[in-house]
Amino acid sequence: MGVRNYLIEGVSGTGKTSVATELQRRGYHVLHGDRDLAYRGDPQTGERLEGSAQDALDVAFIHRHHIWDVDQVKSLMADRSRSITFFCGGSRNFHHFIDFFDEVFVLDVDLDTLKARLTNRPEDEFGGRPVEQELIIRLHTTKEDIPANATVIDATAPLVSVVDDILRRCGEADRD
Repeated sequence: MGVRNYLIEGVSGTGKTSVATELQRRGYHVLHGDRDLAYRGDPQTGERLEGSAQDALDVAFIHRHHIWDVDQVKSLMADRSRSITFFCGGSRNFHHFIDFFDEVFVLDVDLDTLKARLTNRPEDEFGGRPVEQELIIRLHTTKEDIPANATVIDATAPLVSVVDDILRRCGEADRD
């Protein structure tokens, strides 16, 4: 999709969707990974999983198998019709495509900010239920799902400042 492609990652509640929306508002091309690329599958093989009704209730299972279609990601990145594309969202198989990005940003917040954001989530959104919040807090603490060597962005700042910081790091600071 872009001559330059960037991934914006982070645990649920750090602001990936908000950042994506603000980037779109500013005229950038954005792919919402959780909406456009994600499905439940095997993070090693990419094979789609049908899963049982029990699996659908197992928050850890759902999280471990939330992946992106690797071929679709590669195809989108190969299309050079846009100067820049931001891929925003989380994927448990990012190790299959992360090296293709020009840079990877990880949104990070302190634990109190994360808890406050999750408390305000509706129950029908991931992170809105206590069992999901427990998982997210554990993932925030352990950093086990965070890509190594990513550029950490302080997402406790106001949204406009967070996006300005990302754009500055992409060489887009003067575009607005």
